[in-house]
Parts: sequence; C-alpha cells; structure tokens
Amino acid sequence: MLTTDSPATAATAVRISPALRVFAWLSFLAETLIIATGGAVRLTGSGLGCPTWPTCTPDSLVATPEMGIHGIIEFGNRTLTGLVGLLALAVVLLVWRMRRARRDLFVLAAIVLGGVVAQAIVGGITVLTGLNPFIVGFHYVVSLVLVCVCAAFLVRLDEPAGARRRAVPAWYAGLTHGTTLVLALTIAFGVLTTGAGPHSGDAAAGRNGFNAEVLEHVHAWPGYALLALTVALTAVAWIRNLRTRTWISVLLLAELVQIAVGLYQARNGLPELAVGIHMVLAALTAAAMTVVVLRLKTPADSAYMAAS
Repeated sequence: MLTTDSPATAATAVRISPALRVFAWLSFLAETLIIATGGAVRLTGSGLGCPTWPTCTPDSLVATPEMGIHGIIEFGNRTLTGLVGLLALAVVLLVWRMRRARRDLFVLAAIVLGGVVAQAIVGGITVLTGLNPFIVGFHYVVSLVLVCVCAAFLVRLDEPAGARRRAVPAWYAGLTHGTTLVLALTIAFGVLTTGAGPHSGDAAAGRNGFNAEVLEHVHAWPGYALLALTVALTAVAWIRNLRTRTWISVLLLAELVQIAVGLYQARNGLPELAVGIHMVLAALTAAAMTVVVLRLKTPADSAYMAAS
C-alpha cells in the first residue's frame, strides 16, 4: 500500500477520501444514466416535448400537464442534467484541496464539469435547431466522451501522480492504440447510422440524408475488425500475463454483447429498447477501452511498483 512515509512518494501520495471515491462513482453512473435517458427522449419521440430552451415552454420553466408524457420525459432528462452537474461540481470541490499534488485528478474533474455545462448548451441548440441529426449525434458523442473521462478519473484514483512507464511491449501498445481508433470509427458510423434511421426524436425532425441500410453494413465492418483485434489483444495479454489482461477481457465481453444487441436490433426492425441498450453499451465499451489504454503504463514510483 502506498504511504506518505516514503521519501520517493511524499510529493505525490495524498489521501483519497471515501467521499471523493463515492462521488466519483456517482458521477460516472450519472453520466451513463443520462445517455440512457437521452436515448429515451429520442426513442419515444419526445425530443421536442419541451419545445423551447432554457425554459420548457415560452411561459413555463417546467413541463405542464397539457404537454403529456413527452413533456415529462424531455423535462426529466433536463432535470437529470442538473444532478449530473452537481455531482461533477462535488468531485471538483473534493479534489480542490489536492489540486497541486494531484493535478491529474483535478484536470479530469474540471473537464467533466466543463463538459456538463457545455452539454447543457448543446442540448439547448439541439432543441432550437429542431433536432438536427448532426447536432444530436454530437450531443451523444460528447456524453460518451464524458463517461470515458469519468472512467479515467476512477482509474487514476488508485494510482499516484508522477511519471509513468510502459508496462507492455511497444508493439502491443501500438496495436491497442490502433484498436482504439477502430472503436472510434465504429462509434462514429453508428452515430451516422442512427441519424439516418427512424428514431429522430420527433415526427417533424429531419434525418441526415444518408442511406441507413448501407450505413448499417459500413458500421458493422469496423465493428468486426474491432472484435478480431480485441481477441488478439486478450489472448496475448493472458499468455504473457500483461497488466491489461483483466480489462481487455471486460472489453471483449462488452463487444460480444454489443454485437449481439446490434444484430438483434437490425433483424427486428430497430426496436426502441434494443437501440437504447446499444447506445449505453457503446459508452460502456468506450469506457472499458479507456481503462485498457491507461493500463498500458504503470506508475514509475518504486514504492507503488513494490506494493502492486
């Protein structure tokens, strides 16, 4: 276990409070949940349930009974944004006292808080542009990135600040980064596919103009390449007992489930629940990939290495 008694770690070792750990996990869960509720807004046709922004209607801050279920769903998602922001703020405040010793944690926490504020503005632009599919897709991608940043924060909570050294062969690290790029392409084509599909968020909302059937196949190609690369990385990690072995296995499992859900939704007319699950799983898959990338390196601190 890392302690501040060691001269080598005195400058970087700080006590991580239980409160920080709890709020960091709550922030991660909330960022994931808001992807689910945002998906529910789109998949139930509630994207314009609140037709204005920042108020719900020109005359009301909140949804009114006349707006029905669509207003409740859209306003509920907006309300959750407030909770996500408060949790992100709590993490920043809890990290503030260690912002010099743990600059890595402070920067990650600040990115999440700033991202939540930016997301609220992008959400407003989404409504004001009548659910432009490109802005809707961007809104989703930013949410996914924030989930990954929260995951990175949780990883770094258990590691000291300071220099890090590569813990895997150079070729393995390179292949992992290449796999990350393939994952990014898979997600990007998935977002474009959704923007061309039937779930626009509102009957009057336009689509991006691409052929959805063609994009479904294009989206699948990097998906299968991603699976093949992950299988290879997992096999090597276990054979050579690499630091990535546990989380690359988690990533592989997430991809297998994601592919199964993707095939199911494509062959069954894109049922709303399956599409929503696919959206959330994409974010969790990206989060698992984030952890794998971070575990390519290990803290160079000798005390940490001896303890681990």
